[in-house]
Amino acid sequence: MKLWQLSAIELASGISKGEFTATQVVTEHLERIKEVNAALNAIVVVMAETAIKSAAEVDRARAKGERLGPLAGVPMTIKENIDCVGTATTQGVPALAEAFPTMNSPIVDRMLAAGAIPIGRTNLPEMGLRLHTDNALRGPTINPWNADRTTGGSSGGEAVALATGMSPIGLGNDIGGSLRNPANCCGIASIKPTQGIVPHAVTIPSEDEPISFQLMLSDGPMARRVADVRLGLDLMRGHHPRDPNSMSAELSTIDRPLKIALMAEPPGGDTDSRIADVTRNAASALEAAGCIVTQASPPGMVQMIELWTHLLDNDVSLTLPLLAPLLSGDAMAFLEDFRDGRQTPSVEDYGTWLTTRMAVSRQWATFFGEHDLLLSPTWTQLPFHVGWDIAQKGRAVETMQQARCIMPGNALGLPSACVPSGMVDGMPVGVLLTGGRFSDYLCLDGAAMIETALGVETPIDPR
Repeated sequence: MKLWQLSAIELASGISKGEFTATQVVTEHLERIKEVNAALNAIVVVMAETAIKSAAEVDRARAKGERLGPLAGVPMTIKENIDCVGTATTQGVPALAEAFPTMNSPIVDRMLAAGAIPIGRTNLPEMGLRLHTDNALRGPTINPWNADRTTGGSSGGEAVALATGMSPIGLGNDIGGSLRNPANCCGIASIKPTQGIVPHAVTIPSEDEPISFQLMLSDGPMARRVADVRLGLDLMRGHHPRDPNSMSAELSTIDRPLKIALMAEPPGGDTDSRIADVTRNAASALEAAGCIVTQASPPGMVQMIELWTHLLDNDVSLTLPLLAPLLSGDAMAFLEDFRDGRQTPSVEDYGTWLTTRMAVSRQWATFFGEHDLLLSPTWTQLPFHVGWDIAQKGRAVETMQQARCIMPGNALGLPSACVPSGMVDGMPVGVLLTGGRFSDYLCLDGAAMIETALGVETPIDPR
């Protein structure tokens, strides 16, 4: 097996034991990028020189017997809307092509402290505001499973880099499924953590972000293996002074069989029967692993699309006039279609939706008092064909409807993990495990059980 096929934990272990060097690991991943990235456009900045230098430093430290971090010598990739000193935080926008931060985002510093080595920056939609990865600065990222299908977004470049072995672990973020949408489309694993347990802070384009970002945006890890996602979460989480809403919290664990609520065909829209079958197969795998599975849907699922839309729409409507000169026609087409002709919400309207959010949160908390986790599809349809989401009016709304299962995680600040669980028409299909606040470990426990039984084999070779 080649080094680029190993998981982050396997690479860290091999480097620690002297089975191979950090320089060998980084060099082989750089070669892998040369082999496949030109056809995929997932990594838009390759940090070869600094990565090789950092790897040599790890090798020297290991030779001296120095204590190394849990990811010492392991390459990582970083989405281009996360600050990493020495590279631009472009947000996929030409106007920010030279926007170099003066400090790292907290999660970058924490991964560096663990010994991880940045090897590249990954692509995203403009300002992260589309479920397909394409922008006017870097161009489109190609799904390695099927070039005619979307990679998802907004962490689409990250998902493709991971799925094809260009990187073993990466950093993304999620306000509308952006960690989980591309994981579903590309056959990898990810978690949107409980809101606040992973600190979020950037300087570009603005250090003080809109209210919806404060309520619903979370940074998080992505990887091919659930165990790597869990390690990434552990390394990133905990209070940081640059994010006053961040917290150091104890995450739930239980010493009994997990109680799983199965929602194979979520209310609020149609579900492809094949995707529902993949979800039921995942439920059977959990049941075989000792979990207790019952069919149940939480209250307010139909309302969730409306709740999430209005919370985000308040800020989109206010910032769209400022964003318009920066965005491409495709990006504006999606955002205007998403807005669906609504007027800018009034203060009273926004207050009403915040009150609704509290009511729905209470209902879901009660639901998770009876069930540990909710198992559902990630998307209720297969990844759409490239361009479908902007081909005609109303498609943006349809796109969000098929991604409706991701919305509770953002709207209510809940943990939600995606894990690949099967194949339909040659495309990977992921399922979601969503839980109550601070049940991140439970989500990953369930995801690991499904991965063991049903997980899609990655990395794949797109050539």
